[in-house]
Amino acid sequence: MESFALHSLSTSTSFSLLHHRSRPISKSPPFILHSPALPRSFRTTVRSSSPLFPPSPKISLCSKPRLPPIHASSASTNSPSPPPPLGAKPIPFLISISIGLIVQFLVPKPPEVSPQGWQLLSIFISTIAGLVLSPLPVGAWAFLGLTASIVTKTLSFSAAFSAFTNEVIWLIVISFFFARGFVKTGLGDRIATYFVKWLGKSTLGLSYGLTISEALISPAMPSTTARAGGVFLPIIKSLSLSAGSKPGDPSAKKLGSYLIQSQFQAASNSSALFLTAAAQNLLCLKLAEELGVIVSNPWVSWFKAASLPALVALLATPLVLYKLYPPETKDTPDAPAMAAKKLEHMGPVTRHEWVMVGTMLLAVSLWVFGDALGIASVVAAMIGLSILLLLGVLDWDDCLSEKSAWDTLAWFAVLVGMAGQLTNLGVVTWMSDCVAKSLQSFSLSWPAALGVLQASYFFIHYLFASQTGHVGALYSAFLAMHLAAGVPGVLAALALAYNTNLFGALTHYSSGQAAVYYGAGYVDLPDVFKIGFVMALVNAIIWVVVGAFWWKFLGLY
Repeated sequence: MESFALHSLSTSTSFSLLHHRSRPISKSPPFILHSPALPRSFRTTVRSSSPLFPPSPKISLCSKPRLPPIHASSASTNSPSPPPPLGAKPIPFLISISIGLIVQFLVPKPPEVSPQGWQLLSIFISTIAGLVLSPLPVGAWAFLGLTASIVTKTLSFSAAFSAFTNEVIWLIVISFFFARGFVKTGLGDRIATYFVKWLGKSTLGLSYGLTISEALISPAMPSTTARAGGVFLPIIKSLSLSAGSKPGDPSAKKLGSYLIQSQFQAASNSSALFLTAAAQNLLCLKLAEELGVIVSNPWVSWFKAASLPALVALLATPLVLYKLYPPETKDTPDAPAMAAKKLEHMGPVTRHEWVMVGTMLLAVSLWVFGDALGIASVVAAMIGLSILLLLGVLDWDDCLSEKSAWDTLAWFAVLVGMAGQLTNLGVVTWMSDCVAKSLQSFSLSWPAALGVLQASYFFIHYLFASQTGHVGALYSAFLAMHLAAGVPGVLAALALAYNTNLFGALTHYSSGQAAVYYGAGYVDLPDVFKIGFVMALVNAIIWVVVGAFWWKFLGLY
């Protein structure tokens, strides 16, 4: 992936949250965030044109960050950035290739695995190593892996490209366009502003307002990165600057640091609450289906199983962080009035916003009742996108310029295709049997095996810079291990999928929204790791205790 820059100009007149009377703030130079974690197409200019929040920008979305971590810098530094290197980075390239060659030629092939399966495994491992080390952008490296599988005759051309017709991948692509519609119309900004107006008299209430608004938006805006960069970061930053809380400054602790951390951690539970709240959720269920684990009526089943633990975690997160990472500013009495002025400035709900509301209600309804009506999820998404195009909410140029959507189509399809072929060739079964035998040697019951495997799947994410990359690399293998250890299939599939959302707040590079929020400059890197680990334990306790009770009640085990 390439670079991401979010340019945000402070307003010439800002409002204090600490006093009932507004006071002017002198113009300041733009504050620029540079992040190599997100694609160049996700490059935005956010300019405050209203008393409260800058308007939501037109953005391109992606949830795949990559190392190295992002850094905030001031626009007053006029030194030009160096040009991006051409071609592959030599050292990451050599390491990635070497790992695959070592597996192919130096690691003894197990007798249970065919030569074709072992060769594909070596190519797949080399591809995954490249996703972590990034010798090339993700899409380019995935294409090289696909090419290698065809050149070596490991896979036929049709088998290698079979996943490009996968319904779930196209549903993910269309979800990027839906998220663009939310940002383009300003609907997401309007919804969040209403919650600031209703709940924003205190810092804690402000955090709950932002958290609730994200949870409501998430099922119809299936990109965590879009919600973070296109809706909530501009609002949080404007509120923080109005309170005198500046990025990269000791004043960040007044308000901005807490709001950023609270929204970042809560977003993981919002993404876990609804099947359509994040792209990787759909991918998880597709990979589970390939292993024979079928979740009937997936949207409703997902929501029922996630509802209680996710809602408890959403309600707990702002309060826990309020105690662990308290803001210096406790009261924000002017925020509701500022929000009201913002809404007045925005004017009445526009025609395009009403179309967006109606279209997403239709899409969500079809996702909920699609099984009964015989309408597949991807068909419901196609109907929704067609309405947005016909009524002018989106135009075809919006879709064509959504580079990250087309990039995701390419590298997702490669990973899903390779993972599916590894399953067909028996490699995943062999790996799961090996792990199951190891677990059996310790005489672990299936609940204990579930705990060990879930914890391993979670903390391995320290090595990954993408939730979707993690899913493509490890979800099938870990699900197969769960099944071999005797864990009920639907329980295992859903628990791994929920876990995939929760580790998105583990580090500053663990997800697209992580890159966006860290790039705001309000949170120091040690605090990101410390709070990420502590909240991982808090979430684990909530999901294990509440989830175990709730899933037993639902009959998942």
